[in-house]
Amino acid sequence: MTGSPVPVVDIADPSATERAALDAACRSHGFFLLRGHGLDALIDHTWAETARFFDADRSVRSAIVRDADNPFGWFDRELTKRRRDHKEVFDFVDPTHPRIDERNRWPELEGFRSSMADFYDAFSHLADRTLALVHDVLDLSTEGRAAMNLDRHASSVRLNCYPVGDPVPSEERAPLADLGETALGLHTDPGTLTLLLQDDTGGLQTRTRDGEWIDVPPMPGTVVVNLADAVQVWTNDRYLAAVHRVVPMTSRRRFSIPYFANPGRGTVVGPLSELDPAPRYRSFEWAEFIRARQDDNFVDAGAADTQISDYLLV
Repeated sequence: MTGSPVPVVDIADPSATERAALDAACRSHGFFLLRGHGLDALIDHTWAETARFFDADRSVRSAIVRDADNPFGWFDRELTKRRRDHKEVFDFVDPTHPRIDERNRWPELEGFRSSMADFYDAFSHLADRTLALVHDVLDLSTEGRAAMNLDRHASSVRLNCYPVGDPVPSEERAPLADLGETALGLHTDPGTLTLLLQDDTGGLQTRTRDGEWIDVPPMPGTVVVNLADAVQVWTNDRYLAAVHRVVPMTSRRRFSIPYFANPGRGTVVGPLSELDPAPRYRSFEWAEFIRARQDDNFVDAGAADTQISDYLLV
């Protein structure tokens, strides 16, 4: 440990010092880094497949564009807080489950789907290990661990490409929302936690509880972790859902790959009484919450998007 505000934790054998630093970071901003995951070769291959997808002819991606009924596939005009992001995305859910995989839209690229299935499986296991570490640091009971959950079948993966400039061709921009001031506007992720790969370009920032923006610098061999909305509610604001943003690219494009580890579809999210007997939030159904967030990201409905603050009791 170096005392960095974004600590590095050995997921294979976290020390007491690393656990304490993880706890401090989760209370301050919600980000930490993992080493010791043993997935370097798989990660290198996934980066190569990501570049292959975004370097393919645009027609390959536009053939699998998402729509209002199905949020999976490719999209280049996503909104964050009603402003358009400077990025293209490709989203998919568990390819290893036949019924779930029916929702996915795969590009005509040989071997791409199987590579994404390998990545999904490996990062699902890593997400389980990471949440177990958070459980340990919080010293949760068996019941608390079951309540603060994630489910690979409710989770998803996204490939992000942040170009220099507008991702949408100029002739298609007229009816669209304005680009945001940042490449990705400040936001929190809605689920349990996010495992993120970022390339060496930089640009990811998080906001501390004190309101300071700090960089989450690229560090070779590590996986970025950020806590999401459900954890903030479960811990009754002890831990923060990471408020983060990406600054615009000025000289070269940026790739990132988040695995969004989400609660099970039937989960009711609410503060855990063993951590705090005075709840600040009313409970809500996870499935309803994530559907509202997905709809907000797809189209501007003329109102602020759904947030956990909507469920505050005080």
